[in-house]
Amino acid sequence: MLVMSAKTKSRYTEDWVPVKGINGGTIILSNQEKVTGVKIAPRNIFILDYESQQSVLINLRNFYNQIDFEFWLVVADRPVDISVYMSQLHLLYNQETSPAIRKLIAEDINKGTSFINNNVVDTEYYILFKEKDVDKMQKKIRMLINSLASCGLSAQQTSNEDLRVILDNFLNGGSTTEFRTVVAQNG
Repeated sequence: MLVMSAKTKSRYTEDWVPVKGINGGTIILSNQEKVTGVKIAPRNIFILDYESQQSVLINLRNFYNQIDFEFWLVVADRPVDISVYMSQLHLLYNQETSPAIRKLIAEDINKGTSFINNNVVDTEYYILFKEKDVDKMQKKIRMLINSLASCGLSAQQTSNEDLRVILDNFLNGGSTTEFRTVVAQNG
């Protein structure tokens, strides 16, 4: 839990959040502890047959019961950036001469525009933990990845970008911070 001391009257988040930096897939705290973990690839188990669903759920229960350290299960939304895809669609639309194909491409452009206008996000899942010792940290990451694989789930160590998204979600209440250029008009 983050607490601002009575002495600190700063308006800047950096002054009361104990984050020193992000490096090598870890958040380095001011007390030298490191926060890291794994990002779990989403999988819809409900499209599997009943026995397969039950197997995944039983394996997950066993997995959670074998974890012998404090951890956080974090769900974070990451904005979907389809701007490159949209640019490619526009180029393809302009090059295409067939009215039927142009109509299909236009429908894809409209669907993409709808995604952009409705702020569509990808939901990402993480298991995070704190650790000072790098060897113990790597051992925990390997255990998490291997155990999740036995549950039929794919995981990898968090990246610096993953951790930035998690902090951005935490510090900004799920709103993405966008910095834009300010232009003054002389008039």
